Amino acid sequence: MSPAALRPPMSPMARRVRAYFAPVTRATSAPTIFDPARDAGFALDSPPAPWVDLGWIEEFTRAPATRIQQVRSGAGGAPAAQFRSQLDARVEFAFRQWGKLQMALAGGSQHMNVLASDPVAALSPSGGDPLPAVVLQPGSTATVLQFASGATDAFVAGDLLAVDIGYTGQTGYVGSGIAAAYVSDTADVQSDVDYIRRITFNVGRVAAKTATSITLAQALLGGAPPTGAAVQKVVAFIDREGGSFFQEWSALFVIPEESGGRVCFYYPRLQPAAPTQEKNLAVSDRLEAYALRASFVALPHTDPADSERVLCYRSYFPASSAALY
Repeated sequence: MSPAALRPPMSPMARRVRAYFAPVTRATSAPTIFDPARDAGFALDSPPAPWVDLGWIEEFTRAPATRIQQVRSGAGGAPAAQFRSQLDARVEFAFRQWGKLQMALAGGSQHMNVLASDPVAALSPSGGDPLPAVVLQPGSTATVLQFASGATDAFVAGDLLAVDIGYTGQTGYVGSGIAAAYVSDTADVQSDVDYIRRITFNVGRVAAKTATSITLAQALLGGAPPTGAAVQKVVAFIDREGGSFFQEWSALFVIPEESGGRVCFYYPRLQPAAPTQEKNLAVSDRLEAYALRASFVALPHTDPADSERVLCYRSYFPASSAALY
C-alpha cells in the first residue's frame, strides 16, 4: 500500500480553475465581499449574488511579491525582528470564453458597446452616431423592460441592448450600477448624449418580446434600469489599447473539490497590470482558439476584523474525510 493511501485526501487536485468577478464601488473602493462562512461550498454554476461566473480559465498563476525585511542588531547584524514592506501581489490567467465582462477585464480600460448607427453617419473607430435611443417606461426590471406600445418594433429576438440613462454633463464615475468609465470634463466625451450607453455594463440580449415589453436572456449586470433610462441596439463590443481609465473588480478563483477539498483565492480589489493581448491555443492542425490573456495587480483592502491591510485571502474547505493536519 502506498504512503498516500494511508492518509485521507489532503492534496487538493482539479483539472481547471473557475473565475468569478463582482464590482467594486469605485467612489469608496468598497469591494464585493466573499464570506467563506456564508458561501462555503456554493454551487459552481450558481455563485452567490452579485458574483458573475466567467467560466473556466487556463494557466492560472499567482505571484505574491510582498517583501519581508528584517531589523538587524548586534555585532553580527543578526535578525531581531521582521516586517512586511511594499505589499505586492499579481494574478495572471487566460479566459477561454469571450464576453463583454471578459473583454473588459482583459483589456483594462473603458470597454465600449458599439451602438447601431445611422447608415449615413460619419465613420468612427468606436462606432458612428447611433440610432436614437428608445425611452423605457416605469416598472422595468433587470430582466423585463417596459416600453410604450409599439416601441419594441425596433428590436428583434437575439438583439443586444444597452440600457442606461443619457449623458447630461455628469463628471466622475459613470455607468448605472457599475462604474464603467470616469469623465473628468464634458468636453472629453463631446457632451455625447449616448456616451453612458456606449460604456455601460447594463447590456442584455432580447429573449422574447411583446408590443410593450422585452424579456432579457440574462439579468442586467448593473441591476434594474434607473428612472429615465433608454435603450439602444448594440452590434459589437470593442476595447482599446490605451486610455486613462482602469477597471477595478473583486475576484474569486476556485479550485473545485475534485479531490482533497476546495480552495478559494479571494482578491478584494484587482486592477489590470498589462495591455490587451490574446493567446493562441491549438485545437487541431488547422484550427486555433483565441483566449483573452489577463494580468492583474492586487490593491489592498482593510480587513474590519483587525484593521490589517490585505491583498488576498486563501481559504481551504477540507474534504469530509480529510485529516486536519
